[in-house]
Amino acid sequence: MREAMANAPVGDDVYGEDPTINALEQRVATMLGKESALLCASGTQSNLCGLLAHCRNGEEYIVGQEYHTYRYEAGGAAVVGGIVPQPLEVQADGTLDLDVLVSRIKPDDPHFPITRLLAFENTHAGKVIDQAYFNTARRIADQHGLAMHLDGARLANAVVASDRSFAELAAPFDSVSICCSKGLGAPVGSLLVGNADFIARARRWRKMVGGGMRQAGVIAAAIDYALDHHIERLKQDHANAAWLAEELAGIAGQHAITTHPAQTNMVYLELPSAELGLQLQQFMAQRNIVIPSGKKLRLVTHLNAERPMLEQFISSFAEFLR
Repeated sequence: MREAMANAPVGDDVYGEDPTINALEQRVATMLGKESALLCASGTQSNLCGLLAHCRNGEEYIVGQEYHTYRYEAGGAAVVGGIVPQPLEVQADGTLDLDVLVSRIKPDDPHFPITRLLAFENTHAGKVIDQAYFNTARRIADQHGLAMHLDGARLANAVVASDRSFAELAAPFDSVSICCSKGLGAPVGSLLVGNADFIARARRWRKMVGGGMRQAGVIAAAIDYALDHHIERLKQDHANAAWLAEELAGIAGQHAITTHPAQTNMVYLELPSAELGLQLQQFMAQRNIVIPSGKKLRLVTHLNAERPMLEQFISSFAEFLR
């Protein structure tokens, strides 16, 4: 990947003159079945540019309470764009209750913000959302004149787990953000896809929020390499996560610790208390294993987390519980 970066032809992307970026944007747009794409520095930036391109100030997007575009992106849509979020509770399978969603669509009344957009995730917390659900949501959006955006930060994981194409998973959505610095293993970068007019609006927003990069073809080259070499290998991450979840369940069952089966590359561990989570974090740190603390822990497998490392974690976890 670094060799590809070093050899990448570059130009000034603000002026549309970087050939490596131009080729990557067209590649990803085609891959997801859309007209156009925009390279951004991060998933937060690509989501923000997408929301801003869909909604004007005073307009509303309906979103999950636990979805990234609402909870984990510093309120950018509201702060930068004056866009009103209407959060809904996320169900156990990662979806939103569509009956509740419909009830939150605002009537045409000057008392209310104008509902403009439905924002979803796939995967959510490692869960692959059933495509039939999104097809139903698309019909609702069409009935109410709404657009749909997908935060597909880990869409590649959903592709591999569902055995569907990127284009098929992206089809119900007007826009999709796909992150390349997670399971795909690129050092930086996300892409936003949609129709040409939408991406033109998003490109202006990207410039405004400081995302107009210059000779950034080195980033695009890393993503190209990841797309060539790192999609199929996500199956290994999924297999490692399934193994990790099974091993943890075998150890934790006697200690009021809950584990959940892994669909993709995430394993969740629920401890009896946050204090125990802090003790576990400190115990692991003494063994050069870095994990978060808290009552609920998210463990994510990736291309740098090889099976012997997971075996070491399991061994240390068992030692902690003794």
